[in-house]
Amino acid sequence: MKTHLSMALACTALLLSAPALSAQDGATAAPDNPVIEDVSGAPAAKQPSVVYQIIFGAGPLCAALWFSLFGAFGFYLYLLVDSAILVRASKIMPQTLINNVEVAMKEGDVVKALKCCENEPGPMANILSAGFSHVEEGYEVIQEAVGTAADLEVERIMQKLTWFSVNGNISPMLGLLGTVMGMIMAFKSMGAGGTPDVGVLAVIISFSLWTTAAGLCVAIPCVATYYAFRNNATRIVLRMEAITMELLKDLRNVQIVNE
Repeated sequence: MKTHLSMALACTALLLSAPALSAQDGATAAPDNPVIEDVSGAPAAKQPSVVYQIIFGAGPLCAALWFSLFGAFGFYLYLLVDSAILVRASKIMPQTLINNVEVAMKEGDVVKALKCCENEPGPMANILSAGFSHVEEGYEVIQEAVGTAADLEVERIMQKLTWFSVNGNISPMLGLLGTVMGMIMAFKSMGAGGTPDVGVLAVIISFSLWTTAAGLCVAIPCVATYYAFRNNATRIVLRMEAITMELLKDLRNVQIVNE
């Protein structure tokens, strides 16, 4: 193990030192190949950067496609932050709400439990409120109301997470569209007659490959994040349903306390 580690470190050191050695060789060889300077005093034309050529070099339509990919990545970041804040156990079923409702149910005070739900709104509060609102109609009606409210809250959570999947499906399609557009422009340039401009073809093909890579770079995190948040939300929902039924099981014999 130590031998393999030493060999890996040695290879890394050689790779890191290669650019420096090349620079030193170039500096040593510089006197043998003198550079002819432009003595006319005219400033040299500044070449556009590689990023600028990739985004804007293939035309305005391709630039619009790139901005669509940037927008898809920005939307992913928004979904990531929003889901990280909202799709968690402390937000969906706060422990203070559970404790307060548990105390109220031990006292047999449904009105107090309902007020606790109103003070801490959220998915679990909505489910409990649905049960407490039908306490006078019998336990079967309570179970039905709780089941309907739970399905509604689960659907709301899953709809939020579904946007990860939507973004993950659209992004590679945008990248593929860029590839197709690049191929169309490349063949059009070669079929225009005469000798094709190699520089123009290089920019077009580079655009095609970069859009595909960008689409995949957006789609892969979207799909991975979607499944991660979905599994976490499923665990939270199952736990919430178990706690809800545990809190509401005493409603068979509870009496209304009017203040």
